[in-house]
Amino acid sequence: MSPPGRPKGEYRSAQHGGFRVHEAFRSLADIEALERTPYQQAIPARTTYGLIARAARLHPERAAFVYLPDGELATPPVRISYATLLANLQRAANLFRSLGVGPDDAVAILAPNVPATQYALWGAQLAGRACPINFMLQPDHIAALLEASGAKAVVALGPNAELDIWSTLQKVPGLAARTVLRIGDGFEAALQAQPDTLNFDPQPGPDRVAALFHTGGTTGAPKLVRHTHGNEAHSAWFAHLFYGFDERTVEVNGFPLFHVAGAFVYGLALLAVGATQVLPTVTGMRNAAFLRNYWKFCEREGVTALACVPTILASLCNLPVDADISRIRVAYTGGSPLPTELAARFEQALKIPVRNILGMTECAGLVSIEPAAAPRVPGSAGLRLPYTEVRVVPWRDGQVQLRESCAAGETGVLVLRGPNVSPGYTEAARDTGMFEQGWLVSGDLGHIDARGYVHVTGRAKDVIIRGSHNIDPGLVEDAFLAHPAVAMCAVVAEPDPHAGEVPAAFVTLKPGVQVQPEVLLAEVAPTVYERPAVPKRVVVLENLPLTAIGKVYKPALRLNAIELKLREVLAAAAPGAGLCVTVREQGAAPVASIEIAAADDEALRQRLRQALGAIAVTIEFRFTG
Repeated sequence: MSPPGRPKGEYRSAQHGGFRVHEAFRSLADIEALERTPYQQAIPARTTYGLIARAARLHPERAAFVYLPDGELATPPVRISYATLLANLQRAANLFRSLGVGPDDAVAILAPNVPATQYALWGAQLAGRACPINFMLQPDHIAALLEASGAKAVVALGPNAELDIWSTLQKVPGLAARTVLRIGDGFEAALQAQPDTLNFDPQPGPDRVAALFHTGGTTGAPKLVRHTHGNEAHSAWFAHLFYGFDERTVEVNGFPLFHVAGAFVYGLALLAVGATQVLPTVTGMRNAAFLRNYWKFCEREGVTALACVPTILASLCNLPVDADISRIRVAYTGGSPLPTELAARFEQALKIPVRNILGMTECAGLVSIEPAAAPRVPGSAGLRLPYTEVRVVPWRDGQVQLRESCAAGETGVLVLRGPNVSPGYTEAARDTGMFEQGWLVSGDLGHIDARGYVHVTGRAKDVIIRGSHNIDPGLVEDAFLAHPAVAMCAVVAEPDPHAGEVPAAFVTLKPGVQVQPEVLLAEVAPTVYERPAVPKRVVVLENLPLTAIGKVYKPALRLNAIELKLREVLAAAAPGAGLCVTVREQGAAPVASIEIAAADDEALRQRLRQALGAIAVTIEFRFTG
């Protein structure tokens, strides 16, 4: 619906810093109206450097970052202005060029979201290519990523009592062949030794590769997504028109920079408009002291927006409000399915609107966003970005049918194309099935409604999303299958009220072999490719469910995992209540029926819902007392 006083389809804009800045989106009609503007006139810069340099020119003294060294209110924060950010990223670019990093070379980064890491990330994109790496990976997998990216230099957090990245890095094979710079112990001094203006011509352009982001599981043949400057600039710039953000926005960004959420969705999107990011300590949102003082920090720093995933929303729902949070206008969330009940509970408890995001690494972090200026649409992931196409196509015989389109409301596989879509993986052979005929095949099942809102109802692929971290179940299955007792293994997502999803392993044993599930898990865990991928549960079955052609039927196991988890959570919340839990599929979504042998009790109902937290399962209660 168009706002009062503005005819439908008319799009107003204002002049700001020599560039026409548009109003926030409210509907698909607003997006379509903007698209009547030539693309070059709708975006002020098509490189990450161009966007940050523009913000620094317009808002040199405004804080780009407010870094909290720890979670205590008494500790003074470190405030980094846009002028300082620009100077230091240019110093970083000079430093990397002095180390031999050229346009086709990479700088690997293993560090938390602190100011020095920001300098490294954007400076590396100017000198060559940035390759942020998940520092929780095992040493062998870090080594494989370094090799695949062609990293000439490595920027890593030095020895640190709160976050020990350094000891893991010392075990990485082949590290000695690369220049290593330590944040907190030499990197900052090396920056200050460089001039604060560029001493080379970077010649950045929208088609030049700016970064390599790894996605899914990582083996000896890593899956690295290429991002061009144009990809990242597109996602970052147009996001603010959905968010309604400007230079007065202050956002809490506790996400790591090896994830597109921290780097672009909640990162460069803020830098592009001169807004401020509050960076909470080296351990981010895991810092207990910061969480304890969360609302007080929001009041002190004048926070207006929260960057979340559903599990953070659930945690904040249970956090006593001990400060003035009236300036917070919106909480944005993504990374895993947003339960409608959780969003409603958050809004009711905190009076802060919740809006959802759908993103992928392969399109610089963004597919669609719910506009803050329009009502939340339950179950929706919002509207497509401008100048992009998002379609739903049929899925038959394990293949997407790109020449066909589903009708509005009809379920299929989401596909997209546009300036945010990556040119592909570093290994072209991996593009098959993902980058097809100019389209990015998301692997997500869903539909688009009559108003243009994207809805995700499941995944055609089986990737497990643990707190925005992608886990490849096939690699976890390989670790179990290497155990001498295991005959078959299938790993699926188990819902979790804190992490969204965690891996659960279902196994069958070889004839004549007996082993307890906890013993098997303890023996296999050290061989799993990364710590977050270690299953929280192992279930030993006589047989795994199979399809007619002998493939493991994972949907049945997912329902089994949901049922096991719900029984545990609900039994702990209401001991002795006589609960019976059954889970079924309804369309593409799981539905749990909770039968309670008691009279209808609203207090018990609410206690059970609260215990479920961010578990994205539709719940039906039935009281039989």
